Amino acid sequence: MKHLKFLLLLPLALQNAVAGEDTADWQFQLTPYLWLPTIDGELNYDLPSSGEGAPGIDTGPTDWLDLLNGAFLLQGEVRRGRFFVLADVVYLGLESDNDKVVSVAPENGDLIPIDVSVNLRTTTELDGFTMTLAGGYAVRDDEHSSMDVFGGARFFGMDVKTSWNLSADIESPGGGTALSQEGSIASDLKSWDAIVGIKGQKHIGDGKWSLPYYLDIGTGDSHLTWQVTAGASYAFGWGDLIISFRHFQYDGGSQELMESFSFSGPVIGGRFSF
Repeated sequence: MKHLKFLLLLPLALQNAVAGEDTADWQFQLTPYLWLPTIDGELNYDLPSSGEGAPGIDTGPTDWLDLLNGAFLLQGEVRRGRFFVLADVVYLGLESDNDKVVSVAPENGDLIPIDVSVNLRTTTELDGFTMTLAGGYAVRDDEHSSMDVFGGARFFGMDVKTSWNLSADIESPGGGTALSQEGSIASDLKSWDAIVGIKGQKHIGDGKWSLPYYLDIGTGDSHLTWQVTAGASYAFGWGDLIISFRHFQYDGGSQELMESFSFSGPVIGGRFSF
């Protein structure tokens, strides 16, 4: 919550910092929005302290619209001349009841494939938080289009818990139980990545309509992370109404909790300029 409070107070703090100066060149934008992603990926849990195997969980593709427990999504941007600072905060609390155990890693680390018929009910609770902070420069800004380049960092954190109910215990090749018929396991992820990207928009006709776009790519704690957004916006007196499609990809590697995850879905939001 400290990060959220910082973002909400950022425009006011900057306005106070430049009090007494010529603020005509300062521009501020806040964009609350709603993102309804379909999530696809596989969770690889570490071995629990009990010594039993750790499950690999297939989470999708899953439509999370009916499974949303909570959300907070907000973008902010401060610009002066051609220079700008941007921030994007996403919190999603989700629960899926359509998952399945796809493999088990016993104590020796070997994977045991699990037949889909063994799965009775597997659920995953997921609390995800990502915050992107970056600074950049406008390389083009005219009546036809705009384009910005930027660089910064993104934090991606996730707490997950999976509970499973199988039709029988999963036995290891050497004998013994690799995974009990019923159980649960939890883990978390905290990842920092450096990113670079471009964003902008193409104006159409009289300028009321435009086509905004965004692309970033980065690495660090992850093997690779990237994000792309494209859509359309319409200008009103108070700002812009934006409808777009957003895809976020995170690849943590084969030995990490989130081996390869994607979040894809429609976005609708309002961009307020002042």
